[in-house]
Amino acid sequence: MGSSRTGILATLVVLAGLAASGSSYEIIEGPKNATVLEGSEARFNCTISPGWRLIMWSLNGTVVLSITPTEPIITSDRFTTASYEEGGNFISEMIIHDVQLSDAGHVRCSLQNSDRDASAFLSVIVMGELFISSGVLTVIEDEPCNVTCRASGWTPLPDISWEIGVPVNHSSYYSVREPDEPQSTVSILALTPQGNGTLTCVATVEALQVHKSVTVNLTVVQPPVGSSYHSEVRKSATVKTNKETLQTKLKSGNENHGYSSDEPRTTSEWTESASVPPRSSEPSVPEHRSSRQPYQGPDDRQQGPTSRPQVSFIMASPRKVRNVTLV
Repeated sequence: MGSSRTGILATLVVLAGLAASGSSYEIIEGPKNATVLEGSEARFNCTISPGWRLIMWSLNGTVVLSITPTEPIITSDRFTTASYEEGGNFISEMIIHDVQLSDAGHVRCSLQNSDRDASAFLSVIVMGELFISSGVLTVIEDEPCNVTCRASGWTPLPDISWEIGVPVNHSSYYSVREPDEPQSTVSILALTPQGNGTLTCVATVEALQVHKSVTVNLTVVQPPVGSSYHSEVRKSATVKTNKETLQTKLKSGNENHGYSSDEPRTTSEWTESASVPPRSSEPSVPEHRSSRQPYQGPDDRQQGPTSRPQVSFIMASPRKVRNVTLV
């Protein structure tokens, strides 16, 4: 316990002595902006002219590392330092290990007793999960289908593209953000497949050109017989066309008088047919329209034929003719 207090007091004495010294040194070049993946390392350099006494590194306003000409003062194992000499100047490097998303922000290099400092910005990329809704997809040949790829827990949101390893008739895709999950996005691929193959969803972060991908196997099967949507549409269209053609012919003036319908005739049709007697099938027998002979004067009366006259009566059916001999 006593040795710990002695170490702290010694550090305070050193810092006090450095603060009392002159400030003829300056920062020649400050740190640069950096973008790193979560869990990796971030490195920042600060070049200082000779004569410095204390260098301080801060992250988002909190001092995380101090360096003296003799030794560094480390407060966390996640923040360490390295030093170099270049042209008589001193280069201090701060290394952040196992970078977390919470580390993103301003990194500042400053000198004791100097109003000059230099700062940079640390950006942290989080590569989240990437998955397709199903590991194996089975679709119908030449039938449109959609495949969904979701990127969840990414910072920033990635750009999503597709690598299509199947023969297709058409393909397109678009991405949308999920309103309830600001760190997630969904890409929907629409395609009309014509064969088996693979589909690969690729998520890319442009800042580092890092990417993650996921692949799914696509199996194409033949449509069931008689259940294809397009087949039903074509069948319906053919029936409709034939019906319209038939109606058009029936309405046209070129009627076919030889056409005989199987439908029963109405009373008016039977009456009209019955009013016109059919021709006799026997040419030797004259056709008569009435059972009465036409009137002839007494001087003009002629001798009739030796055979008795015959009269045809139309029965219920116009096709049946009954011959009756008058007595």
